[in-house]
This record gives sequence, C-alpha cells and structure tokens, in this order.
Amino acid sequence: MTDKSDIELGDMPAEELRKCGHQLIDWVADYMSDLEKRPVFPLVQPGVLKSSLPSSCPESGEPMRQILDDVDRFIMPGLVHWNHPSFFAYFTSSGSGPGILAELICSALNVNTMLWHSSPAATELEEITLAWLREMTN
Repeated sequence: MTDKSDIELGDMPAEELRKCGHQLIDWVADYMSDLEKRPVFPLVQPGVLKSSLPSSCPESGEPMRQILDDVDRFIMPGLVHWNHPSFFAYFTSSGSGPGILAELICSALNVNTMLWHSSPAATELEEITLAWLREMTN
C-alpha cells in the first residue's frame, strides 16, 4: 500500500525504498567481493559514455534493476576502481563495507554540523571522533 505522504513529497514509498535498498546492497556486496577480478584502469576512449546514453533526459524513472543493469553495462567499463587492491595512485580509498554503510546512514539523516544548534548530536559526535583520531595519531 502506498502512503499518501510519500506521493505528495515526490518520494518513493517505504516498501519500494526497502526493496530497492536490498537490491543495491546486494549489488555493492557483489562488486566488493569480485573487485580484484576487474581491471584497475578502463580501456575506453573519450566519448564512449556520451555515445551510449540518450542525449535527452528520460521522461520517467526506471526500476532499480534496470538502473543497476545500466550501471554495469555503461558506467562500470569506464571507471577507475579506486578500491581495487592494485590501485596505488593519488589518494587512499575510503570505500569499505563499514564506510559504505555509514554513508547510507549519513545520506538518510542528511544532517549538517555547521554549528551545535543545527544538530547537537552530530556536532558532538564529530568532536568526539576527531578527539579519538588525535589520540590514535599520537
């Protein structure tokens, strides 16, 4: 059953979010589990993605399964896999299982910690974790 408030906000119903979330977590887990089998750097030419996708914005959304299939088909071949165990350039990778799950929480809560009043718990958590980081680096 679709909750009326979900429709009024232009968002997806909770059950659809749950279903899509499960599909996405399964996709991420599959990606992480066979990452070492992928090439680190893509073998593509400039413009390959532009020539593969429609030039106009779609008129309606697609099911999550189709989106993930499109990511696999069009996006993945052109990515540098920064999480790959053989990638040693630029910056360290922050994409780990716990980090990905933490990003999910952060994205869902959409909290800003610009000052204590904007989110007391998030601001204090930031202070605590920074103190822990200082302690670990001493």
